[in-house]
Amino acid sequence: MRTPNPMAGGDGSRYVPYEQRTGGSSVVFFTRDLSEAGLQKVYDRVGSVLTGRVAVKLHTGEAEGPNILPRPWVKELLASRLPEAVIVETNTYYEGSRYTTEEHRRTLAVNGWDFCPVDITDADGVAALPVRGGKWFDEMHVGKGLLDYDSLLVLTHFKGHMMGGFGGSNKNIGIGCADGRIGKKEIHTYPNSDNMWSIAEDELMERISESTKSVVDHFAPRICFINTMRNMSVSCDCEGPEAEPVVTPDVGILASLDILAVDNACVDLLYNLPQGAGETLIERIVSRHGLRQLSYMKELGLGNDRYTLIDVDNGDAVITAADAVRDVQPGWVPDRYNTFWGRNRRR
Repeated sequence: MRTPNPMAGGDGSRYVPYEQRTGGSSVVFFTRDLSEAGLQKVYDRVGSVLTGRVAVKLHTGEAEGPNILPRPWVKELLASRLPEAVIVETNTYYEGSRYTTEEHRRTLAVNGWDFCPVDITDADGVAALPVRGGKWFDEMHVGKGLLDYDSLLVLTHFKGHMMGGFGGSNKNIGIGCADGRIGKKEIHTYPNSDNMWSIAEDELMERISESTKSVVDHFAPRICFINTMRNMSVSCDCEGPEAEPVVTPDVGILASLDILAVDNACVDLLYNLPQGAGETLIERIVSRHGLRQLSYMKELGLGNDRYTLIDVDNGDAVITAADAVRDVQPGWVPDRYNTFWGRNRRR
């Protein structure tokens, strides 16, 4: 049962170095191979938990968003590993190109998500999932169609976020599985407020994480997480072509059965990028108190912030975050998968 008169934590701008963390440890797989083959390589390390009818939750993006996951990667992954899988999405809380189901379907076609079924799970209503151990919610409203699936692959474009600081696996399902009219409002807006974005900083991170817990608990243990550190603007893909230009260098792809471990590993890689190459995105995370996502996921029992990082490119060697990014050069270099450019054209 949720806590009466809850108060948000206050550590959302404080980064905890790895050596200061305590508790259990999980495994995170890492590849520098940003391609169809790289995605399949890390998927093969975690995908065996997926059985039955498989949903793939990813951010399909506003129309012509320049930084969304490369559609060829996802197309090849599904064709080779998950031929019966369905991409799942929800409509947005804000008015844009995905606000209604009709607009959303047009945007899916524009953005190239036309190679497999896409289930807009709140098109036919909502369902409530329990939030166990939450202080803000007893339940979270998600798209009704989400409950039609047995397993969930959380396939995330790791990037910044205008309010969350960063969007990893936690944001992908915490906001992305909540339905567009009820669940997202519960996360973002105080009752009777005329500001739809009235909840921010540490409290917002906690509400996102409680929403995530409802989804993870529903699917566990048939759920796994892949984060792609490519085209990491400080803006979320919900900003479409207006997203701020990318300046953070591409890093690689990470995968785990532990949502906290994989999101924390991505943040650690940013902090360890040579020559301060992660500073722009780190500033976005810290200024929005986004690190509260990590500490609160740990409090909720969603996973471990300690992990063994496995380098799948080099014989499964155990490496540190610093090892993983040692050879990354500062500055962003676009790759051949950029279909839309948006404000990246400033470069």
